[in-house]
Amino acid sequence: MTRPVLLWFKRDLRVADHPALAHAAALGPVLPVYVVEPEYWALEDVSGRQFAFLRECVADLRDQLDALGLTLCLRVGSAVDVLEALRARTGAQHLVSHEETGNAWTFARDRAVAHWARGQGVVWTELPQSGVVRRLPGRDGWAARRNAFLRASVAEVSGLRAAPAQPGDAWPDLLADDCADRQPGGRTAALTLLESFLTTRGQDYRRAMSSPLTGEVACSRLSPHLALGTVSGREAARATAARQREVKGTRVGWGGAFKSFQARLAWRDHFMQKLEDAPALEQRCLHSAYQDLRGDDPARRAAWETGETGVPFVDACMRYLEATGWLNFRMRSMVMSFASYHLWLDWRQTGLHLARRFTDYEPGIHWSQVQMQSGSTGMNTVRIYNPVKQGLDQDPQGIFTRRWLPELAAVPDILLQEPWRWEGAARLAYRAPIVDLAEAARAARQAIWAVRKGGAFRAEAARVIEKHASRKDPQGHFVNDRAPRAKGRADPRQLGFEF
Repeated sequence: MTRPVLLWFKRDLRVADHPALAHAAALGPVLPVYVVEPEYWALEDVSGRQFAFLRECVADLRDQLDALGLTLCLRVGSAVDVLEALRARTGAQHLVSHEETGNAWTFARDRAVAHWARGQGVVWTELPQSGVVRRLPGRDGWAARRNAFLRASVAEVSGLRAAPAQPGDAWPDLLADDCADRQPGGRTAALTLLESFLTTRGQDYRRAMSSPLTGEVACSRLSPHLALGTVSGREAARATAARQREVKGTRVGWGGAFKSFQARLAWRDHFMQKLEDAPALEQRCLHSAYQDLRGDDPARRAAWETGETGVPFVDACMRYLEATGWLNFRMRSMVMSFASYHLWLDWRQTGLHLARRFTDYEPGIHWSQVQMQSGSTGMNTVRIYNPVKQGLDQDPQGIFTRRWLPELAAVPDILLQEPWRWEGAARLAYRAPIVDLAEAARAARQAIWAVRKGGAFRAEAARVIEKHASRKDPQGHFVNDRAPRAKGRADPRQLGFEF
């Protein structure tokens, strides 16, 4: 009997543009496996909204595999135990999967699987599915390698044979869905989003992405699907390139939107590469001088989490996030900046809360951005958002703010973002700000810049830049050259949640 090849699905829940599937098919009859890991779903950075989204993605994957004549084996337990049980039952000697850049837990789990595979004589082949490069020696030349991956031919699946189906488990009830208005999961939903973004919704993407009011429609909304791999980044980039060719030379006005979207797909790989190169990124400041700079204030943190800080635009964004599982990039930056600077909260706790609330939680992007917006990288510009100005700029008519803060209905438009200045403020069922915005920002700026003095700080910052900063030309394109020339400064474009 021919031994099956175990194809382990993780954050790659599709069959198209799937190098691991193509490789497994070339080795022998394929047994596709998905492992629901209860220990993972007990972590502090996951939630019911993510679990429910995952379930829909796995259900769609099962249908995709059925169409190929393959039967997904769903198992519940630790990956090592599940894979060992399947090896013992089937005699499998090959395990194939994609490389994963996940949180610290998945990193440790993969090391345990590697140890198991070596001990049992199982050949585990991990293949890249994005522009992230494992064991990258330095950032010089990274962009060229990433772009080469995008241009490479997609591996064709030929001679696909199905291994005998294996008994599976029922989907476990580990976490209840805690987000009634989250996005639906599955590849079918992902392809619908991609097509509508490229043909109708995304035309005003460049301008509309900054506001939570317009970004809800104009943004691609592909982020949770890219996070779980129901569609690949390469598929998204190639589909966008095809549309770019279609509209080139016409007057339909899509050029800027497509250029911006392609740039953000590139930034996605760029930020995930940071976590790949520094797995402790979710636990330790990128620059050690900031490691113990902030503390925790449970009362302030609770007010921020629940949208009860007394700062309207911040509170509206946090309530919207709670209800929908999504927030546009600029507002993600603002709420994180507000927590880190105005409230002076440690990014590790506030970052965990946002990780749980985002249906599209992607550890590589999330923790890189959390640290960037907290000023703890040592290489990025200190950017302290003014939430009043953001409200005026991004919600000038107050539509978004009033929708999520109905208790401000009586406040006149001109004072909506500063209701404490209204003569009727005392009658509102809305609290006064928990901090003085101007004073808190001033104190935070002084504290952050005080750390940046001295040769030791600059020397470590230079090492951070060498390892993690993007290499870009004056036009903003990724290039294959040397590190940024400016001493102690990184590319100023690395400022926001660019996704």
